[in-house]
Amino acid sequence: MKDKHTIKTKSDVILIGAGIMSATLGVLLKELDPGLTITVLERLDAAARESSNVWNNAGTGHSAFCELNYTAEGPDGSINVKKALNIASSYETSKEFWAYLVGEKKIIAPEKFIHHVPHFSFVWGEENVSFLKKRYEALAKETLFEGLEYSEDKNELAAWMPLVMKGRDPIVPVAGTKMDLGTDVDFGTLTRAIFNYLETLDGVHVQYYENVKDLEREKDGLWNLTSTNLLTHEKEHHEASFVFIGAGGGSLPLLEKSDIPEAAGFGGFPVSGQWLRCKNREVIETHFAKVYGKASVGSPPMSVPHLDTRIIDGKKELLFGPYAGFSTKFLKKGSYLDLVKSLEFDNIFPMLSAGMHNLPLTKYLISQAMQSHEDRIHALKEYFPDVKSEDWELVVAGQRVQIIKEDKEEGGVLEFGTEVVSAADGSLAALLGASPGASTSVSIMLEVLADCFPEKIKSKEWSSKLKEMIPSFGESFLDNDELCKISRKNTHTILNLASARKEAGSKI
Repeated sequence: MKDKHTIKTKSDVILIGAGIMSATLGVLLKELDPGLTITVLERLDAAARESSNVWNNAGTGHSAFCELNYTAEGPDGSINVKKALNIASSYETSKEFWAYLVGEKKIIAPEKFIHHVPHFSFVWGEENVSFLKKRYEALAKETLFEGLEYSEDKNELAAWMPLVMKGRDPIVPVAGTKMDLGTDVDFGTLTRAIFNYLETLDGVHVQYYENVKDLEREKDGLWNLTSTNLLTHEKEHHEASFVFIGAGGGSLPLLEKSDIPEAAGFGGFPVSGQWLRCKNREVIETHFAKVYGKASVGSPPMSVPHLDTRIIDGKKELLFGPYAGFSTKFLKKGSYLDLVKSLEFDNIFPMLSAGMHNLPLTKYLISQAMQSHEDRIHALKEYFPDVKSEDWELVVAGQRVQIIKEDKEEGGVLEFGTEVVSAADGSLAALLGASPGASTSVSIMLEVLADCFPEKIKSKEWSSKLKEMIPSFGESFLDNDELCKISRKNTHTILNLASARKEAGSKI
């Protein structure tokens, strides 16, 4: 594996990928143990070029306020709110950590990466109205969803969402919920801000243009990673006692190469995305909301349609989508051979089984990929009845790899979400999956710390520092209403979200 031309770096920690996950884990580790040496290896020319890029993700600040796929309706008509509560709780944790970084002046001012944008759910038809009302009743009593409003009144809905209601058939029943606490997050800017801070610290070395090709465990227990520098074409080796694979869609192939037993049976199903972007500034200024509807039958949860106000580079934008598609690439800037190369003896059967069980999904993705511009405009028309085709253009969003896991009953199952896969000895961890991803990055990285540094996270030094950075650490928002209220008040003050809600009132 090693050769005489090798350029070798040694560090305590290697982070593969310069996205929001590696940024979060890197700064957590350096705050907890300033003496740690960390090497970051990124294939592209800068941080946040793939999944964390502002154009490649929804930027919703996924808090389950408006995403209807997080509250499944059971056969008996009951609404399961467990996932929504967990995601809402995780997002509060993320805001606490971002508020710490802002308050300590470790990163840029909050208005550079987070903004108040109210979150709405909107449905039409009697069956969907009934579902939304039950969802509202199940969530409104929870402190995490305090302030959630519901309406079937068309005049009130028009005041909430004028673009959505104008020109709508008055006979069709409609309903909406509103959560004023919603946010829009530019995860690309946030990620780069964290890396800018990390690179000022002793012992942190970020290398771009480094394409990690292989990793293996040495007899001394250290991990040896082989990379190719895409500028010099030199092969390099990097050594560390702990490795985190946070390479988005590129995580699965690297996890497979690690040969840890815990990686057996995992596969990936790539799903691509596209947005319609509004070019008409007058239309953009008319809408100030994130409006989420219900996903079409057979579509993946990540394809829940939404008409989305975004703040990008300080400028208000309006997107609709995402439109799903199928690509064999695992990364937006990946290879069409990624899917084929991910096939191994232990995951072929789970992947084939998952494929057989999800034929309608495959058909749906193919049909989405073959849509014309007018087909996409027709879908947008359900959320914006007065839409004009010439006001919108298609832009390519990010690439996601959904998780396929072994299942005793079905052979393999396709899952939508994120999962941490860790070596039993805690020397390596990888993050697989997609949504809600970035919004819950802090909670996910706390899980990595618990899995891979179990003794240290229990220590007085680490636990007290974590409590300083994340005041709710060790407690639960789900069990402590007062904790939730205090946390929101503090974080919204530091992140300038409280005043922003008042200023935004006239825009809705």
